[in-house]
Amino acid sequence: MQRFADDTAPRRPDVTDVEIVGGIEKRALVIVDPDPTWPGQFRTHERRIRAALDATARQVEHIGSTSVPGLAAKPIIDILICVDDITAEEDYLDPLLGAGYELRVREPGHRMVRTPERDVHVHILTSGAPEADDYLLLRNHLRQDAGDRDLYEQTKRSLVTQEWSDMNAYADAKTEVITAIKDRARKAR
Repeated sequence: MQRFADDTAPRRPDVTDVEIVGGIEKRALVIVDPDPTWPGQFRTHERRIRAALDATARQVEHIGSTSVPGLAAKPIIDILICVDDITAEEDYLDPLLGAGYELRVREPGHRMVRTPERDVHVHILTSGAPEADDYLLLRNHLRQDAGDRDLYEQTKRSLVTQEWSDMNAYADAKTEVITAIKDRARKAR
């Protein structure tokens, strides 16, 4: 393991390809009205994650549409975990698998595990990764800005009426609107 002169966390080469465990999945996409149980579902998984990872989980956050009160969403709880080193999978992946999650995505800078029921997606990033900040920026802005929250909901409701090869294609279709909302959020800071 190589350490840099400033003795920061060890750095190893990360994966270079995208691995989607189980391949592409076509799933029915539905948007449901806000569910008051979503925060509790997050807290249940937060406890499960913290019990499995202890201090390895530097940050555990409820992200995505289910984390925004009043926002309709796919009934999937998205969770962000930040760790010191995404390449040190032995520190977090085996404990999460042991806690009942399944590996779904391994890609540069990002891992994703989920429940067997596919109702919880846990995204793992390195602490300080710009993508982690982006998740929180979007969440926090949507919690505060009713206009952008409505725009995002209407975009999602429109997109789920279309045919998508998988959830990733649906997610990609939201990129333009998400980027515009994040740009407004950055300007509002």
